[in-house]
Amino acid sequence: MHKISVMSKPGCHLCEAAMEVVQRVVGSRIAVLIEEVDITQDLELLEKYREAIPVVLIDGVEKYRYHIAPDKLAQMFYDEPPERLVGIF
Repeated sequence: MHKISVMSKPGCHLCEAAMEVVQRVVGSRIAVLIEEVDITQDLELLEKYREAIPVVLIDGVEKYRYHIAPDKLAQMFYDEPPERLVGIF
């Protein structure tokens, strides 16, 4: 099973948008563990990502910073993206 981690902090509107994209593109369609990580709860993460959020890690590897490209995210998990994803973001 894949794991998607979204590095975020409270009040971050871009972080909320990133979580929504992850949920819409991947979360309801395949078996994947999605976690939102509050960087303010871990000093090491806060130092690393302080102003560079959201950051999306897939299986521990950084794939996106600030914005997610939904079509590219879908390509990582599908041979062909579902038609409903095209043009909705």
